[in-house]
Amino acid sequence: LEGQDKERPIWLYINSPGGSVTAGMAIYDTMQFVDCDVGTICMGLGASMGQFLLCAGAPGKRYALPHARIMMHQPLGGVQGQATDIAIQAEQMAYTKR
Repeated sequence: LEGQDKERPIWLYINSPGGSVTAGMAIYDTMQFVDCDVGTICMGLGASMGQFLLCAGAPGKRYALPHARIMMHQPLGGVQGQATDIAIQAEQMAYTKR
């Protein structure tokens, strides 16, 4: 879309319960990488990573429809393994929270 017209914003319509942090961060990185503005519109549900992407829209171009629901929460995940593995995973969760 950026290749067609760098002056026109790209609009990302969000209806998401969330999901993979790494997949969401790949979308976020792409939103930051393109030169044109990326606007976001929440329709339905914007939860977890969906909420994060909604908030990552260009300033002044972040919207939610009247019946949309937005949910933000602390990072969560299960950890298992050796104590050193758990420490590494906890460190990664703290990094993601920042």
